Amino acid sequence: MEHSKIYESLAKLNLTETEQKWVNDNADRLTESFSDLEKIQTEGIEPLVTVLQLQNVLREDKTHKLISREKLLSNAPEQYDGFFQVPKTLE
Repeated sequence: MEHSKIYESLAKLNLTETEQKWVNDNADRLTESFSDLEKIQTEGIEPLVTVLQLQNVLREDKTHKLISREKLLSNAPEQYDGFFQVPKTLE
């Protein structure tokens, strides 16, 4: 089966003949390039996540009390034991 027919059915597309030819030509080129990559010796080579030398800069975790529980719950229509009371959603 031609590449274009496979991709067309997987993506649920209706391609014109010109589009089918384009898919076939490019799929063949892609397959050939993967064949070329398989020939490269990669034994003992560490995989890269990125080619850039990046290091994450982390800040120290600090807690901040922005609003008291009492003040926050003062606007709650219902509360129970220091928490918002909401209608039951699961049986």
